[in-house]
Amino acid sequence: MKVGIDSYCYHRYFGDIYPDQQDPGVRWSFMDFVNRAAELDVDGVSLESCFFESLEPGYLTEIKDALDAKGLERVLAWGHPDGLEGGRNENAWKEMNSLIPKAQFMGADIMRIVASSLMFRFEPHGPQIDAIVKMLKESVKIAEDCGVIIALENHIDYTSEEIYQILERVGSDALKVNFDTGNTMRVMEDPVAAARRLAPYTVATHTKDVDACRFVRPEEWYFFSSVPVGTGLVDMLGVAKSLKEGGFDGVLAVESDHHKDNQDEDKLVADSIAYLKQLVAKVA
Repeated sequence: MKVGIDSYCYHRYFGDIYPDQQDPGVRWSFMDFVNRAAELDVDGVSLESCFFESLEPGYLTEIKDALDAKGLERVLAWGHPDGLEGGRNENAWKEMNSLIPKAQFMGADIMRIVASSLMFRFEPHGPQIDAIVKMLKESVKIAEDCGVIIALENHIDYTSEEIYQILERVGSDALKVNFDTGNTMRVMEDPVAAARRLAPYTVATHTKDVDACRFVRPEEWYFFSSVPVGTGLVDMLGVAKSLKEGGFDGVLAVESDHHKDNQDEDKLVADSIAYLKQLVAKVA
């Protein structure tokens, strides 16, 4: 396995600032993130398309050239914040489908997608899953033609068992999993058991560690907030072993969102990378 970073770790620097967060006072470009990733000596990056300046082929080719120059593997990430909205947003579905063929321009053969989000998690899941399966049965045809694997994330919406159900019902090798370690905790699921279930289908990760926050209502999605990987509640060694035993040999991409106690995200990322490099060596 290898180590990487998802650009959402630096969402404040891209202008996506939560109501209880402070503006860092600076804005990053795509190249600022790539340069920082290279400084941290990672193997790959996951790039949130919502932070791109354009989705046109010329811009995506510039991204490819920059990543190639730094020797970075890449995943194209689509869907922030609510993705397909539980299968009800056809405009989002069309946008997602139109992006699949463009992945080739940035040299990506994996495209992470989001089917839903915490906004819809308390609504009945059966009708959502039915609608998502119907959409993805069409989307995988595009992916198959383009040589792209769609990687569905568990996005504080569905359990690992429900993600597995979607995979089985769609029934295509072009649909796999982007496994988010921390989001399992947010749906009250054992991260190791979830990793064991989804490992054979996992092609990308959000390697997120979380810890419970005092003075935050347990009903809030950020009750479990981001901390440096290896310092939170997720059994990362157990998760890594389960992923490896299931055949995953891709990138453990650090991701963070709501930072516990307003921790500095850059230090959180640097500490996480250092930990994961040791972890990867341990489970090799």
